[in-house]
Amino acid sequence: MTNDLILIAQADAASRDGICGRLEAAGHRCRRAATGVAALEIALSEPPGLVVVQADLPLVDASKLAEILRANPRTRNVQLLVLGRGGRRAAWAGVGDEWLDARTPIEEIVVSVARLLERKARIEKLDADAQPASAIEGRLSDIRPAEILQLLNTRRWTGVLAIEAGKGEGPETSARVRISAGEIRAAECGSVRAEKALFRLLGCREGQFRFEPGPGDGPAEIKLPTRALLAEGLRQLEEGHRLAPKLPPVESPIRMKIARDELPPVLHPLTQEVLGLIDEAGRVGDVIDRCSQPDYQVLRTLQTLAERGIVELGRARIASPDGFGNALFNEAQARRLRGFVQSIRAPGSVLPDAKLLVVSANVLATRRFAELLEKVPGSELAPLLGRPAADRLPLAPLARVSVDSGFAIELIHLPSEPAFAALRPFAAHRALGTIFLHDARMSGSASALVEIAEALGGQPGARTFHVVMLAEGERVSPDELRAHLSLLDSASLFLLPIDPNKDPGSLLRSLFARIVP
Repeated sequence: MTNDLILIAQADAASRDGICGRLEAAGHRCRRAATGVAALEIALSEPPGLVVVQADLPLVDASKLAEILRANPRTRNVQLLVLGRGGRRAAWAGVGDEWLDARTPIEEIVVSVARLLERKARIEKLDADAQPASAIEGRLSDIRPAEILQLLNTRRWTGVLAIEAGKGEGPETSARVRISAGEIRAAECGSVRAEKALFRLLGCREGQFRFEPGPGDGPAEIKLPTRALLAEGLRQLEEGHRLAPKLPPVESPIRMKIARDELPPVLHPLTQEVLGLIDEAGRVGDVIDRCSQPDYQVLRTLQTLAERGIVELGRARIASPDGFGNALFNEAQARRLRGFVQSIRAPGSVLPDAKLLVVSANVLATRRFAELLEKVPGSELAPLLGRPAADRLPLAPLARVSVDSGFAIELIHLPSEPAFAALRPFAAHRALGTIFLHDARMSGSASALVEIAEALGGQPGARTFHVVMLAEGERVSPDELRAHLSLLDSASLFLLPIDPNKDPGSLLRSLFARIVP
């Protein structure tokens, strides 16, 4: 079962000792290595459960180290946490691997180590319970599809993995993956097939799975090696989650904005396919379903076409089904929120409320936002809100917004002052994202939030939403927005006017529709 040893492979002694000291203080057993050769000697003599490794480790770098460890039966299941420069690399997005920037605070490295070890324990428990030539089954809330596929790849089993997903996170979906000697050869998920189907099912967090050993006959629709396939699928899943506020909502209507004869003479094949589907599709989701390429690639293409004025996206209609009144979330959104929290909670723990951070330029913007929330059924303001200097309290509760019966989003206020900078990684951990509140005086509010916006926006998987609170009669011109919010993408910017004649729920609904994962 899980080896509790953590190997710290870092050339810099201060960095190596700092990480090791914090992990040992958290109860982990560690060993140190200054070069790739030394790391290999330790790993092969006493296989670690996890390696925290410098990407450009001397003598044997992280890439070569991973290749050697994965080729050895004793170390092939080792988890790698790679620390490097230049952002996360696709090559390290696979199951059992994680990439963090070398400047990541040690507190966040400790959190990532705990997450990777939890994932390794889930895989090993399933592995220990599995018997040759016997079916294995379980719940996706306990082990993710990518982890199951990694186990089947390691065991080199042949058969069919069936997944019944969607309970608790959206429309129910049936998926099947055909595997031969551990390699994925075909996949179908709903109406889509091959890589597109596989990448879609990797995001399933609720439901059941069952693997039936048997013949793996049939055409090979998928030819990439399983590890590379999972790496790319998880990379796209993570990028899609991170960029969700900037990507077109699937509910948005879509149409061509220019005539076909005005298109450039040479287009990328994916762009050609997407444009060919727009006339027959009523909304973004229809284009995604009908296109042969993975969902994330289609969304990025549509985003680029919209930015260039080639297609036009309409306003998404977020309907409130019967039983939800004028609440902020429809039924599908409530299921997705539950699925998100279910995926990040500690195993065996009670489902907590979702967490959403709020950072404000000033007290006035906070109060205007609270006034809107207060008028929406199911929202409850925190008692501290009206007290003096409540906006300066670290991690003070701001409000609780009901999602459905027994489940809510807890809005937590994080002060923007540099004195509270040490709290930011802890506050952002497992949060839905961060709302930055501005007022109509853009020069002051933008400059007040630039430093913390850059800090929180640089966190792995960060999702940020900038909201401008406007009193009745206040306006902000497009030129002023561009001048003072040059760091922001307009897709993550919302203007919320305080208008007594408008339903506050309708004003907030589009904002929270983007916040839902």
